[in-house]
Amino acid sequence: MSSSDYDPACLPDLLPLYYRRLFPFAQYYRWLSYGGVQKSYFQNREFSFTLKDDIYVRYQSFSTQNELEKEMQKMNPYKIDIGAVYSHRPNQHNTVKSGSFQALEKELVFDIDMTDYDDVRSCCSAADICSKCWTLMTIAIRILDRALRDDFGFQHLLWVYSGRRGVHCWVCDEAARKLSAAARSAVAEYLSLVKGGEENVKKIVLTDPIHPFIGESLSVVEHYFPQYALQEQDILGRRESVDKVLALVPEDVRRELQQFFQNERNPEKRWKLIKDQARAKQTTAKKRHFDKEIMLQYCYPRLDINVSKGVNHLLKSPFSVHPKTGRISVPIDLKDLDKFDPFAVPTISLICEELDQLKPEEEQTKSEDSKEKENEKDTAEKRKNRDYKRTSLAKYVKHFDQFLDGLARSWKGELLRKSDLQKEF
Repeated sequence: MSSSDYDPACLPDLLPLYYRRLFPFAQYYRWLSYGGVQKSYFQNREFSFTLKDDIYVRYQSFSTQNELEKEMQKMNPYKIDIGAVYSHRPNQHNTVKSGSFQALEKELVFDIDMTDYDDVRSCCSAADICSKCWTLMTIAIRILDRALRDDFGFQHLLWVYSGRRGVHCWVCDEAARKLSAAARSAVAEYLSLVKGGEENVKKIVLTDPIHPFIGESLSVVEHYFPQYALQEQDILGRRESVDKVLALVPEDVRRELQQFFQNERNPEKRWKLIKDQARAKQTTAKKRHFDKEIMLQYCYPRLDINVSKGVNHLLKSPFSVHPKTGRISVPIDLKDLDKFDPFAVPTISLICEELDQLKPEEEQTKSEDSKEKENEKDTAEKRKNRDYKRTSLAKYVKHFDQFLDGLARSWKGELLRKSDLQKEF
């Protein structure tokens, strides 16, 4: 099989190898146990598995990393979803008195899906993506990451590629995990600007004064807008797309612009005409922001608010495999965000193929491994650590490790703070 090819029919053969030798269980457990601050935190976490033929198994829970590993290697899920930390163990929810089984905590999560941008992208539609429209995900990450850090003070944000057409954000700070449903809704509403369904032509209306958060978001959009919207999407080139843009400006301005556009075909110059009109139509009583509204409508993040609002809402797990594309759901390193290429993300077929291609120095390692049979558990763990490092998955696991190191520093700081408080009393 070519490394670039992925055949969904091969997934049942590849998953056992992936879960046995490549899935980063140690890091995964380290993440979801949050330093063991609460003893039952990991064991009260809900996992759900989607198995072959769309068999959906909810309320899975595990006491230890080893138990999780064994069950995943036994069931070989096509998809893994992570849910809330509950008041009781999820796999015992049927034995708990009615009403007492409650979702207590979960990361604050965001789901951004390219299908929600179909009205403003011309290159692709539905589940398809390309390098031209992927810029929308880059813009979304830039805007939301800044706002969550600067406006809300969160520090531990894990951005993850979904494996097909979108991105997820896991806000892992303790304060974020403890947010109520009402507080989650408030954060999601604060971050949402695009309002209304398909029947609404104009989905963003700005009022004076423009909120600082919108101002910060606009500075991100303005950076990407000329290349993305004017060149790659050509929103002021074709007649149909020009009409969609002009539908967002006031009627009196629209008529003037239509006349100007008859003599000016260049998209960049047409955009300058729109901006000039926005400035020219300002009055002391009322400012017009239709140029900014156009930029935001075409580029601002479109959130699935329901995913963020519910404490008990499940979201696809990092390092899950997307059954249709075969791509691994990998963490995104924001230091290289503009270079992130969803099509370069490894498929399960590629990393399993790479596993079989031993380098000469690894042949030596392999012979040394045979001498370590005295301690089988230790050998298995060492081999597993080496296995993903020999594949294209390595750099994504390394970034996940760095994220976890940052989390660990905050856990240790919290434990020291509590210890100091106890000493004072």
